[in-house]
Amino acid sequence: MGKRKPKDRDFIETREGMFFCVTGYLHPPDKYTAYLKYSPAPVGKWKSKGTSYRRELEYYHVNKVADGIAHLEQDYPQYVHYCPVRGIKFSMVPHAYVKKYYLPEERLREILEAPRDPLEEEVRAFVAEIMAYTGLQKEDFGITGSILIGIHNPEFSDIDLLVYGLENAMRVKAALKERKSAKIRSVSGKTLEDWCTSVSGHFPLSYQEACYLASRRWNYGFFEGRYFSIHSTRKEEEIRENYGDRVYRERGEAKIEAVATDASESMFTPAIYKVENVRVIEGGEEAHQAAPLLKEIVSYEGLFRDVVDDGEEIEARGKLESVNDQYYRLVIGTTMLQGRGYVKPGFRSKSWEPDSSPEVS
Repeated sequence: MGKRKPKDRDFIETREGMFFCVTGYLHPPDKYTAYLKYSPAPVGKWKSKGTSYRRELEYYHVNKVADGIAHLEQDYPQYVHYCPVRGIKFSMVPHAYVKKYYLPEERLREILEAPRDPLEEEVRAFVAEIMAYTGLQKEDFGITGSILIGIHNPEFSDIDLLVYGLENAMRVKAALKERKSAKIRSVSGKTLEDWCTSVSGHFPLSYQEACYLASRRWNYGFFEGRYFSIHSTRKEEEIRENYGDRVYRERGEAKIEAVATDASESMFTPAIYKVENVRVIEGGEEAHQAAPLLKEIVSYEGLFRDVVDDGEEIEARGKLESVNDQYYRLVIGTTMLQGRGYVKPGFRSKSWEPDSSPEVS
């Protein structure tokens, strides 16, 4: 991999043929922080070179990630480690167990130069469409998911595109929200209804709240009938924290209200919202004492990525952490809360009608 830093949504194939998805940007010197996504199986929807695979994550939720860690701890303990920097036990792939490291930008370049099946042809057309309306170059994108590792099925696989860099992601967001392309449409109708129902069933959100979040989701939709997602990933120079620069320690659970002062880094995973005017609604003694020093809300749960604007009120529940014993942050998407964490933008001041109707019909 050379000097390139590991990035969110890269993929790793292990000695056993399992595929892990890299998560976030903090990695021990000899390991990659990643969760198990696909495993070889006697029967599976995904296939490559005669091997079938099953998806280990039925849907994206912290409880499913926790189940995956428990499975690994029992059957493949070499992939579960304690992180002294973050104070957590999580799945990690030691460098010595890596069979192949997959780079999304290199795989996309291969597809753009010589697509090998109808789905890869669609990927090339989709990227060309995005480039036409944003002025971005092919080097600004990557491909992840089953297409990255070559186990996709053109009959049902989605397109999971990456866009590198905050400025580039903002340009893609603007183009999609303005609906410049007639070939790209947002999620609507029964598909949207089902999504809102599923979200309200898996997270501490009402159906109405799920619909509001749906109205904020610019990065999901259909390209000429093919479902796609677009995910923002940091460029090299945007990865500013080195492993060990900060030490994080759990300080209990808290529910807070605050005002977002800078949501620019909420497009990445983890999403980061700088906050002030923090008020603790629920929490222990340390949580109340921490309020003046609580500087950010951080979400590893993708549902709460890019859902709050600067100046907007936030209600959030998460794990309280100290950072270098100097200040605090509230973290959503941790196994500690077992799915009870959330970010609710502007709940006290909004009527909770979506800003633009998500076209439920």
